[in-house]
Amino acid sequence: MITFSNANNQPLDLNGKSILVTGVSRSKGIGRSITETLAMAGANVVVHGYSDYDQALAYPDADGAYSHQLEKVCAQKGCSITVLEPSDLSKDQMPEKVIEAAGEAFGYIDGLVLNHAYSTHAPIGEWTAEHIDAHLNVNVRAAMLMVQAFANQLPQGKQGVITLFTSGQYLGPMIEEMAYAVSKEALIGLCKQLAVALADQNIRVNCINPGPTDTGYLEGVAYEAIAQMFPSGRWGKPEDAARLVHFLHSDYANWITGQVIASEGGFKR
Repeated sequence: MITFSNANNQPLDLNGKSILVTGVSRSKGIGRSITETLAMAGANVVVHGYSDYDQALAYPDADGAYSHQLEKVCAQKGCSITVLEPSDLSKDQMPEKVIEAAGEAFGYIDGLVLNHAYSTHAPIGEWTAEHIDAHLNVNVRAAMLMVQAFANQLPQGKQGVITLFTSGQYLGPMIEEMAYAVSKEALIGLCKQLAVALADQNIRVNCINPGPTDTGYLEGVAYEAIAQMFPSGRWGKPEDAARLVHFLHSDYANWITGQVIASEGGFKR
């Protein structure tokens, strides 16, 4: 006879886990969905965002007060989140300060989801030092400093989980946004190195490529054309990425580390 876990022993239950999620600043964003999914699974979720960036890029759902709106939404669903003050991760010592603030909320955090990203278009011929540095500072340097601070604050004997976000640049060219692509490729290398470097501390590290995800940044003919590149005829949804993050931070994924996981719904380049 096959028996299954009972209600008091569910590997996908995140009760008792404290997880920091970055890049939470828009209602249509992946960060919003990750936050809600982890919180509903029982995790103590700490969120960080920087809405000034979204507003500068004129996202229609950019709102400086959004993280607090999300706090109310989660409360209505019977869970709670902790909102950190918005800040620019490219600034000196800010990545470490965010980890410190997240740890203060619950003593320490045992999960880190680095969902934040800096992305602007510029093909070769239009690059500047400032354009390149902006991508590397936020996407790579901040990630490395946050991971280091996370590992330093995790008490000895505790398990830790880190999830990085890459893109599809390792599966096909992204020549209109090469600085972004290069920075996201660096995160794949970081994932593979960290998985070994942090194994002795019982910290797992994986990297997600969510594929083209409908977060409100494209519409019209271009939107429909990309939708037809999926066998299902639809874009990826923020919830698709959130469910994978949930799995990786659950006990079901205890044997998974150092992996780059393309969750793209069969996207055809």
